[in-house]
Amino acid sequence: MGTDEEVMPFITSANVACGAHAGDEATMRRTIDLALAHGVAVGAHPGYRDPASFGRVALDVPRDALVADLVAQLELLRRIAHERGARLAHVKAHGALYNRGERDDAVAGAIAEAVRSFDDDLVLFAPAGSAMERAAARLGLRVAREAFADRAYEPDGTLRSRKLPGAVHTDPAAAAAQAVAIARDGEVRTSGGALAVAADTICVHGDTPGAPAIVRAVRAALEAAGIAVAPLGP
Repeated sequence: MGTDEEVMPFITSANVACGAHAGDEATMRRTIDLALAHGVAVGAHPGYRDPASFGRVALDVPRDALVADLVAQLELLRRIAHERGARLAHVKAHGALYNRGERDDAVAGAIAEAVRSFDDDLVLFAPAGSAMERAAARLGLRVAREAFADRAYEPDGTLRSRKLPGAVHTDPAAAAAQAVAIARDGEVRTSGGALAVAADTICVHGDTPGAPAIVRAVRAALEAAGIAVAPLGP
């Protein structure tokens, strides 16, 4: 919550932690109220139930248990959103769950199944060409292809591990340049050269050091490049 008030005026869709990797009912209410005040679409950000690691360590959870836990997280956030007069627009898996869902068909299928069983009108955020995108297509879900302004990419299209140097772009100018390259040119730079990236939505992490400055720079650069920025959702 440290930078949410500074970040919210410059984004169009917010991924709200659902109490598993982070967050509780009080933070959900405050975040949703901030989103409503700034006309920002509210999305669910479920993850592995592992707050000690902030959901950034992959866990081996049986498929049925994972689906049930994800649905429970979505139900909690929806209840609080309805209390505040908001509706959910999208779902984006968090951290290690997102990363596994990018390549692991079983995990991707569990994520997509959880969304479909909960509310098949929601948009699932997923990397283009990922297992999550394929799983969503099989189940008839809508997908917003996602790319990242503040993360480095490997030549194979995956995000560089946070354990490696240079994984996170903390320089606002670098993040802004990458966002424009994604939106305008459909590519990012990697150690192997240019990599094609298709995206409908661009992510900036609220816990990245200097996140408010990064988000302001990204939004300003997109608008200066003539790129329309608007919420995604039903």
